[in-house]
Amino acid sequence: MADPLLQPLTIKNLTLRNRVVSTSHAPGYAQDGRPKARYQLYHEEKARGGIGMTMFGGSSNIAPDSASVFGGQIYVGDDGIIPYFQEFSERVHKHGAALVCQITHMGRRTVWHADNWVPTIAPSRIREHQHRSYPREMEAEDIARVIACYADAARRCYEGDLDGVEILCHGHLPDQFFSPLTNRRTDGYGGSLENRMRFLREVLEACRKAVPDDFIVGIRTNGGEAPEGGLSEDEAVAICEAVAADGTCDYLNIVFGRVATDLELAENITPTMDAPLAPFLARVKRFKEATHLPMLHACRVSDLATARHAISDGIVDLIGMTRAHLADPHLMNRMQAGDEERTRPCVGAGYCIDSLFQGGRALCAHNPATGREEELAHEIDDTAANPRHVVVVGGGPAGMETARVAALRGHRVTVLEAASELGGQVVLAAKGSWRKDMIGIRDWLAERLGETGANIRLNSYADAPDVTALDPDVVVIATGGLPDTELASEDLGTFEGHEHAVSAWDILSGAVPAGESVLVCDLAGRHDAASAVNLMSDQGRSTLEIVTPDRTVLAETGGQNFPIYLRRFYRQGVALTVDTRITRAEPAGNRLRIDLVNTYGGPASQRTVDQLVIDNGTRPNDDLYFALKSDSTNRGEIDIAALVSGKPQTVSHNTSGAYQLFRIGDAASSRNLHAAMLDARRLARAL
Repeated sequence: MADPLLQPLTIKNLTLRNRVVSTSHAPGYAQDGRPKARYQLYHEEKARGGIGMTMFGGSSNIAPDSASVFGGQIYVGDDGIIPYFQEFSERVHKHGAALVCQITHMGRRTVWHADNWVPTIAPSRIREHQHRSYPREMEAEDIARVIACYADAARRCYEGDLDGVEILCHGHLPDQFFSPLTNRRTDGYGGSLENRMRFLREVLEACRKAVPDDFIVGIRTNGGEAPEGGLSEDEAVAICEAVAADGTCDYLNIVFGRVATDLELAENITPTMDAPLAPFLARVKRFKEATHLPMLHACRVSDLATARHAISDGIVDLIGMTRAHLADPHLMNRMQAGDEERTRPCVGAGYCIDSLFQGGRALCAHNPATGREEELAHEIDDTAANPRHVVVVGGGPAGMETARVAALRGHRVTVLEAASELGGQVVLAAKGSWRKDMIGIRDWLAERLGETGANIRLNSYADAPDVTALDPDVVVIATGGLPDTELASEDLGTFEGHEHAVSAWDILSGAVPAGESVLVCDLAGRHDAASAVNLMSDQGRSTLEIVTPDRTVLAETGGQNFPIYLRRFYRQGVALTVDTRITRAEPAGNRLRIDLVNTYGGPASQRTVDQLVIDNGTRPNDDLYFALKSDSTNRGEIDIAALVSGKPQTVSHNTSGAYQLFRIGDAASSRNLHAAMLDARRLARAL
C-alpha cells in the first residue's frame, strides 16, 4: 500500500507532490526586510530534500504600523518585495516544491519602538504582556487602511510567482478581533461573534479580489483559547464555517491557545520535549468535518510515524513538520529512499526558538548547517584530496561530529573516548528530568559515526604517548570541559570547607546525592543548573533555592525553555533569588553557612544549608592539548579566517612537527552544544 504521506494533494490548480509541509515561521534570515540569498537557500534546501510545500514569512508585515519585533523579518508592504519573491519562487519551484508566503498585521503583538516608531494598533486598548506596548484603538479609517494593505500584500505574492498566500490570524490582528479578551468594541466589529469575525471576512474578501481565482488563499487561525472568557472552540469552528461558506478561503491551518505570554507561546505553538508529541492533533478533525476545507496542522509533529497517522486517519490533509526540517531538511528524500532511521531527529530542544529570540536567528541545536547553507553543506561528500589519519580525542558531540564528517570525506579516523559510552555532556543533559529526549542527539551521532567504519575506542583515557603512538596526521582535541569548581569568578567570594560544594554535574550524574536543603549558585544561566534543580525537585527530598547575580534566573536558556523551567520551579516551591552574589561560605557544624550580598547595594543576608551546588560553566579539559602542542606543526593554532570560510588549515610554525593539532568545543571555551557542533563541522569539512 502506498505511503499516505506520499500521496499528492490538489488545491484548486496547485498539486502538491506529497502531504508534508514546513509551515511559515520567521527564522530571522531576512535582510532589510527582504528574503535574500540566506533566506532563500534555507528554504531551497527543503525543496531539494523532497518536501511538498515550504511556507515562509512568519510575521511578514504588511503595513508600517506592524513593526518587526526582531531583525530578519520580511516586509511585504511595498512593491520592492516582488523581485525577491520571483527569485525565491524560481529557486524552490525548480526542485518541485510549492512556495507560500504568510502575511500579517501584528496589531498589539509588537512594539512601538522599532522600525517606524509609530503607535501599535489593536481592536481595543489592551496591553499584551509579552510585547508590553499599549495599542491605540483602531478607528474606522484604520480598519479600511489595513484591509487594503492585506489586499496589496496578497497581490504582491501573486506577482512574485508564489503559489499562494496565508493570512495569519492566530495571536495577530484578526485574532485580536475574534477574542472577547482583546476586543471590547461596541461598533460593528465588536460584541457578537458575527461582528468580531467581520474584520477577517473583509480581509479575505479584499484579498480574493486582488488575486486571480486560482491563486491559493488560506488562513492560519485559532482553534480556541483556554482562558475563561476567551474565544471558545465552538466560536472558532463557527468562524471557520463562515469563511468556508463565503468561498474566500482555500484551506485552513489550525493551531490552538493564546500566545500573549512567554509561557503561552512555549506551551501552545512550539512546545519543547516537555510536551507530548502532537498535543492538539485530536482536536483538529472537528474543524475539517465542519468545513470540508483542506486542513493543515503543525505542532510538535517531530517524527514521520505521527505525521503518517495524522494523514492516514483523515485528521488532516497536510501535516506540518517545521522544526523536524530544521533538524533535517532532507527528511522526505530519506523517507522515500527507505532511510527513515537515518533522519537527524528533532528532539524538541527548543534551541531554534531560543536562538531566534536571543540572537535574532533560528538555529538547530545539533545541525549547524541549517541557516548556513551558503557556507556548509548538509550532505558530506567523499572529497578529501589527500586522505589522512585523523585522531579525535573525545567522544562527545563535537568529537563525534568531527569524526563523522572526516570519515565521510575519506579520511581514516580513530576516536579515543575515556568513558564507557559516547555522548559527553549530552548524556548528562538527558538526565535532567523532562529533557531526557536530548539523548536522541547522542544516539543519532553514534549510529551515523558507526556506519562510517571509524575506529572507536571506548574506555581509552589517552595521554600524549598514546596519541603519538597512533602516528596521526591530524589530532583534534574534543575533550570538552570540566565543571569550574575552582571558584575563579568575580561573582564568588572566599570559600572554606569545599567538601560542601558540588557541581551541577555531580547532581545530574548521581555521583553525589542531593542534600536536604540546597542552595544552587547559578553563574552561567544555562541548562545545567536548571536541570539539576529539576532533578532534585522531582525527587522531592530537598528544599531548594537558586541564587544568581543576574537580574533574572536562567538568563541564557531562552524564551522556549525558561518558561517551562519556571512553571515547574514555582509549582514545586523552588525559591528564586536574583541580583545576589555569594561572598563567603564556611563550615557550620555539618552544614555550610553562606553569606550573600545584593549586587545593587541591597541588604546582605545569610543561609545555612546542607549543600551548595555551583554552576560556573566549564573550564577547558585541555591538559592533553598542551602536552601535544610543542610537537605539532601549527602549535595548535587555528586560522580563524580559514575556518569560517571553509578553507584548509595551513598554519605552520614548526616544520619538524609530526601532526596538525586543533581543539574545539568546550575544550577551547565554555559555550553550548550548537557552538561545539559548528566548530566540528567547520574544521572537519576542510581537513
